[in-house]
Formats: sequence, structure tokens, C-alpha cells
Amino acid sequence: MTVRLAATEYGATGGADAPPLAILHGLFGSGRNWASIAQRLAAHRRVIVVDLRNHGASAWAGGMNYGEMAEDVLAMLDERGFRRAALLGHSMGGKAAMMAALRDPDMVERLVVVDIAPVAYPPHHLALVRAMRGLGLTDIKRRSEADQALAAAIPDAAERGFLLQNLVFEEDRARWRVNLEAIEHKMSDLTGFPAVPDNAVYTGPALFVGGARSNYLLPEHEPVIRRLFPNARIAHIDDAGHWVHAEQPAAFLQLVEPFLTAAGH
Repeated sequence: MTVRLAATEYGATGGADAPPLAILHGLFGSGRNWASIAQRLAAHRRVIVVDLRNHGASAWAGGMNYGEMAEDVLAMLDERGFRRAALLGHSMGGKAAMMAALRDPDMVERLVVVDIAPVAYPPHHLALVRAMRGLGLTDIKRRSEADQALAAAIPDAAERGFLLQNLVFEEDRARWRVNLEAIEHKMSDLTGFPAVPDNAVYTGPALFVGGARSNYLLPEHEPVIRRLFPNARIAHIDDAGHWVHAEQPAAFLQLVEPFLTAAGH
């Protein structure tokens, strides 16, 4: 069953006849992480920045598998009157975008997958979820207090800062705007990638962009990428880790913009 997704649209100043681009964030993220990239890409087409289920301002649900997330995205596009769209997804969002392309290839004009492959990864995010769930929110009055409380379990300050973007204060009460319970319970779905039928393939143009310092998109992943996405191009950006688009935005856009604006395949 699909859930309603919150999304922000950025208007195109040129090339408005092109199919829109939907951007799908990673685990613990939200659409606002992609605002600056979206604004740049909106020069060429309408850009829709999505909050995936259990994240940001979107609805919560117990399910978190990639088939469900793909259906959410496709339903959101259909509801907005878009019969075809380009998809760009980072990490978890990249897996959701891949699944959407494999499920409904006619609806996906082209595909950009950022620093992820259609494979299973170790569940190393579980420790983060458990640390966040263990935070006593009743006594937290400001984000700096939460940061201090999480420091022992999550020593990396930048990582804590990213996670704490999900902590919001309403009427002097703190709450998480990410469904930590569902994420913890469905972590095996999130770290894995579902089996797809032997004939499931996306033959449209696809670009896989990895960070050279990241271990998420590796040479051993290429065979499965080529099997599912035979027209894929795989590229890596120097001096970038998993957050390729945030660490090297200019280099990222230099790769992605021409791919999105190229005619045909």
C-alpha cells in the first residue's frame, strides 16, 4: 500500500518540455539535503525533491522495502500528472530509484544512481538507529544537548550533525521526524536489494556515480549492474566519499548535468 510523499518542486527556466527529474535522498536524509543541487538542475527541467516514506514530512508506515518505496514514488509522479520522469537517487534513494526503473521501465526516462549498487550491504546503520532511539527526548530542550548525549555512541561530529537534522522541537518538546522503529525493524530490507525476475531489466540510459573514497560502489558490483542496467555508465569522483554530491558538488554536476540533458540514450 502506497503512502503519500511530501515533495518540493523547482520550476524549470528552460527545457520545460523535458520529463521532470525526481530526486530521492538516502537513509536518515530528506529532500532538503538536495535543495542546492535541485536548484541548479532546475535550469533544464522541473525537479521534484521527495521525502521518502518514514522520512522528512512524508507519511510513516511499517513497511520499508524497496518495492514499496518505488511504488510510492511512481504513485506520487502519477498523481502530479507526470507519466514519465528521470530519477536520481542517493544510497537508499538510489535503490528505490533502481527498483522503480526495473518495475516500470517505461515510466523512467533515465536513471542516476549515486554511490550504491543493487546488492546487500552489512547492517552497520543499526548502531546509529539504536543510539537515536535510546536518546531520552523528554529532557532534551535544544539540539546541542542531544548532540552531547549522542557523542559517546556516535563520535563523528559531522555524522551526528546530519542525524540531528531529524530532531525537531514543537511546543518545547523534541521528537524525531524519522520513523526509527520502522527503520530498525526493516534494516535487512534497507541494507539488502530484493530479488527481481530474470527478465527484469532497465535498458534506458543509466549513470552510476560513486565516490572514489567510498566502498559502496566497487568493481565487483559491476556484473550485477550490467545485468540489470545494460546501458549503464559507471564513474567515480575523486576526493569524495559516500556523500559525493555534498563533498564535490561541482564535479558531481559536471557529470550529471550533461547526462540529464543528453538526447536519447
